[in-house]
Amino acid sequence: MSLIENASSTKGKILVIDDESEVREVLRLHLESGNYNVIEASDGEEGISMMKSGANLLQVGLILCDIRMPKVNGIEAIDYLKQNAPSIPIIVVTGYPDSDLAVSLMKKGVKDYLVKPVEKEKLLAKVAEVLASPQEFDYV
Repeated sequence: MSLIENASSTKGKILVIDDESEVREVLRLHLESGNYNVIEASDGEEGISMMKSGANLLQVGLILCDIRMPKVNGIEAIDYLKQNAPSIPIIVVTGYPDSDLAVSLMKKGVKDYLVKPVEKEKLLAKVAEVLASPQEFDYV
């Protein structure tokens, strides 16, 4: 793969938004073992500012996002991301399972809802499945 192709490929880039550094580290190690490039944000606010940095939105193929975080929580971050980058799929990874919340997030366009701790094989299978599905574009 040429440098240009590598730089323009978003499929292998994953943004992990979670306030627990240990969780981010485990997710990163799991994802890197699957040959994904991981970018980390420590909360929703940092995730949003990373997405807004530069001339264009940060180019990633997938976002893994926690729900309960300080500053900007996962629901607020997901609302922002779905509004400003609707074609980037989001998977929620949370330690607090809530079926009503899961249903409401799926209605907002979240691709899946995983409960921590997530097994490596399950995470990699879900990430591969979501990245293999066609991107959805919402033209306004």
